Amino acid sequence: MTDNSSALSNRWTDGIRPFLAMDILKRARELEGEGRSVAHLELGEPGAAPAPRVLEAVARALPEPQGYTNAKGLTSLRQGLASYYERQHGVSVDPDLIMATMGSSSGFILAFHAAFKPGARIAVTRPGYPAYLNTLAGLGFNPVEIPVSAGNGWRLTGADIEQAFWKMPFDGLLFASPANPTGASLNRAGLQDVVATCKRLGIQLISDEIYHGLDYSGPSVSALELTRDAIVINSFSKYYCMTGWRIGWMVLPESLIRRAEILQQNLFISAPTLSQIGATVALGERDYAEEQKAAYARNRTLLGQGLRELGFDLPDDGDGAFYAYAGIGRFSNDALDFCLTMLDRAGVAATPGVDFDRIDGNGFVRFSYAGTERSMEQALERMRMFLKAGG
Repeated sequence: MTDNSSALSNRWTDGIRPFLAMDILKRARELEGEGRSVAHLELGEPGAAPAPRVLEAVARALPEPQGYTNAKGLTSLRQGLASYYERQHGVSVDPDLIMATMGSSSGFILAFHAAFKPGARIAVTRPGYPAYLNTLAGLGFNPVEIPVSAGNGWRLTGADIEQAFWKMPFDGLLFASPANPTGASLNRAGLQDVVATCKRLGIQLISDEIYHGLDYSGPSVSALELTRDAIVINSFSKYYCMTGWRIGWMVLPESLIRRAEILQQNLFISAPTLSQIGATVALGERDYAEEQKAAYARNRTLLGQGLRELGFDLPDDGDGAFYAYAGIGRFSNDALDFCLTMLDRAGVAATPGVDFDRIDGNGFVRFSYAGTERSMEQALERMRMFLKAGG
């Protein structure tokens, strides 16, 4: 193990662990500060800026005083989101049931506290987004992990939920489609299976739809098309290229919206006003977002083919998002050490699978293809030389 590996792998006894993608980024920035070149495939961060009209709208608003909005957010943004659901998903959503949030991250916090009592058990998939477990543990909830497998394309099924539930009953389920880190996505029938199972077992469903719009095999299906009992969380970060703007939204059942609004008032007051202004405009810039998606699709093919040729285990390219979750069994059984060594020796930043799966993740690495085509080509060539030299 490298000198840095033990430092990055610090563990706490309360279930909170480092977000290794951010630790890898920190180390990459240190190397760049020393004059090194790094190909960044560690973060799920679009390489493009927001649409030009978004930037123009914010520039026009800047001279004006930017005070708080109401806790739910700008009326124009919430009305725009209601129109979005009508256009994209064919469902009518009351703008009063929509709340602007500081990215999806605050949406998770609000959802957990609005829907569950302290100490409740909330299930997530394994592998899955590391902040799920860390946020749940940090807030005093009890996470339950439901394993999904490559043999089923990493897709969650109703049978998976039921099997886990009868082993250890839980109150809620948080899952994403498309998913991070695998890119797995459920079609309408698959999502209906999940929704119906949750309803039958009395499980509160939280649908993380942050990667909606980034499906490559068909249109994204929202839980709102199938039920009004789910909490839906989404963000402008990925599809709309607005990561640092920290702006997202949530749609809640009528029974939870007032409690969530009160929590927002006290925990966050409101989402950033300028970001809400930009987000309102972004909803009308889907042509620009689709151009970025087309670039991801090209990167998806390029990176997937390249990784397979290098010897990584990647049966398919995933259904959505912009990640390749590749097996490294041919090279290493220690994903963190593999990523740190590859970063230091080859200048390629990727995220170890243990960030997403604390049990079986050492056999995997997540590569993000959200960047430029040039960064994909550069990373593949550097990895080829790195692996040829023995890693």
